[in-house]
Amino acid sequence: MTDNATNRPTRSAPTTRVLIVDDDFMVARVHTGFVTRTEGFEVVGTAHTGSDAVALARDLTPDLVLLDLYLPDRFGLDVLADLRAAGLECDVIVITAAKEVEAVRGAIRLGVVDYLLKPFGYDDLRERLDRYAARHRLLTGDQVRGQDDIDRALAMSSRAPSAVLPKGLSPETVALVEAALADAEGSLSASEAAETVGISRVSARRYLEYFVGIGTAEVNLRYGTTGRPERRYRRV
Repeated sequence: MTDNATNRPTRSAPTTRVLIVDDDFMVARVHTGFVTRTEGFEVVGTAHTGSDAVALARDLTPDLVLLDLYLPDRFGLDVLADLRAAGLECDVIVITAAKEVEAVRGAIRLGVVDYLLKPFGYDDLRERLDRYAARHRLLTGDQVRGQDDIDRALAMSSRAPSAVLPKGLSPETVALVEAALADAEGSLSASEAAETVGISRVSARRYLEYFVGIGTAEVNLRYGTTGRPERRYRRV
């Protein structure tokens, strides 16, 4: 089953409930539209001040908060600290124009799952939401299957550091193959990915299978009249 508006597969996982926090009413409306367009996510509330954000988070218990840092009554990191102190288990993606190193460090110390700088487009946010959903699927249940699942979950926390990528894969090529998947109309074969990125077909397939393994791509078989079926990859 697919979403006709985006031609992306419909996820069967539970919907992620999102609280949007931004002091600008128009910006909050745009972010609401972005989240609503992303399969598997719904907006359950919008706050325009820090105090309202904490109150709504208590009442609505969202799964995920999109948090601006420049709020009229409080700095966003103070709001984040209050959410943590209150024992709320919601995850947080910071969405802000704040480029100060201390703000980034503070957000990381408080356990944000991502940090997105304004301005940005829909694809920038969707990439992070998709990665968040894939990581959540890996960590659903009582225990992980093994170290590979843990490494994949850590790799999906913001941009994957080379230390947690499988041996032989580079973060630079991961980004190139990921972009090829995102730009593909429909699905992509290993040969097509190899030609787009400029690597061998065998290497391209390793990268594509990596994305399947972490849950950000799916593979289907296309059968021809003769020979082996072709493996086709699609971003999810």
